[in-house]
Amino acid sequence: MLIGFAVPGAGAWATPQNQAAVAGRGEELGYHAVWTLQRVLNPAGSDDTTYRGVPDPLVTLAYLAGRTERIRLGVAVVNLPFYAPAVLAKQAATLDRVSGGRLDLGLGLGWMPEEFAAAGAPMERRGARAEEFLAVLRALWSGGAAEFHGEFYDFPPVVMEPPPVQSPLPVLLGGASEGALRRAGRLAGGWVSSSRADPAAIGRSIGVVRDAAERAGRDVSALRFVCRAAVRIRPGGASGAERRPLTGSFEEVRGDLEALAGQGVTEVFVDLNFDREITGPDADPDASMDRAMAALDAFAPR
Repeated sequence: MLIGFAVPGAGAWATPQNQAAVAGRGEELGYHAVWTLQRVLNPAGSDDTTYRGVPDPLVTLAYLAGRTERIRLGVAVVNLPFYAPAVLAKQAATLDRVSGGRLDLGLGLGWMPEEFAAAGAPMERRGARAEEFLAVLRALWSGGAAEFHGEFYDFPPVVMEPPPVQSPLPVLLGGASEGALRRAGRLAGGWVSSSRADPAAIGRSIGVVRDAAERAGRDVSALRFVCRAAVRIRPGGASGAERRPLTGSFEEVRGDLEALAGQGVTEVFVDLNFDREITGPDADPDASMDRAMAALDAFAPR
C-alpha cells in the first residue's frame, strides 16, 4: 500500500511556505504523493470551521510542482459542476505538464448549495452531467480533433493542445452513494474516499466499485483505491474499545493504516486538515506545523 500525506489545506497553517515544507519533507522521506482539497467558499455565519481558509487546490499543486521533483501531486477532490469541461481539461493538462506527469486528478460532484449558487451551477442531475463531463475530458485530452454531442455538452470538432504528459491522465472519482461508487467502477481509474468514510467499512465501498468494474468488463486489477485518512494524533487519548479509528498515538494510528490494506486499499494519505487542534480558529500555526513534521516522520514509508 502506497503512503501519501496531505499538505496544509485549511486554517491559518495553510500557507504556501508550510505547504512547500510538507511537500519537500514528504519527498525526502519517500512518500508516494502529497494531496490537496477543495472548498470554494462557505455560507456566511456558519459555525462549521472545517473548511475555512482553503486555497485553490490546482494553483497550490502548480506551486508545489515547482518546489518538488519526484513526489506525485493529488487533489481529492475538485468538484466538476463548478467548471466548464474545457477549462478544467486545460488546467489539468497544463498542471500535468508543469509537474512532468505527476498529477492525480480526483473529481467529485459537490454537495453544498451555497457553492453551487455562487458558481452558477445547477445541483440537479449531477451524476448524469458528470458522466458526460468525463467523456468530454478524455476527448479533449486525446491530442487530436475531438467533438461531442450530448445532452449537457455540445461542441464541433476542436483541438486542445498541448495534451497532458500522462496518457491517460489518472482520474479518480469520489463519492459515497451507491451510484457514485458504481460510476467510479465503470468510468474512472479508481476511487478516493472522503474524510467522513468509516475506516472499518471502507472495504464494502471498494467491493461496490470492483463489482461495477467487473460488470463493465474492465480490468479490476488496474483500479486504484485511495483512502483519505483523517488522522487525529492524541498521544494521551482514549485507547482500547473506546478509541476511534485513526485517532490516538502514532503507533495506534499506524496500525489502523496498515489494516486498510487488508480491505483492498491500494493507497492511503494521512490528512491532518480535519483535526480542529491543527486547523481550528484557536490553533497555533507553528504548533500545527511541528505536529505535522512529527507525523511525517512517524508515518514515513518503511
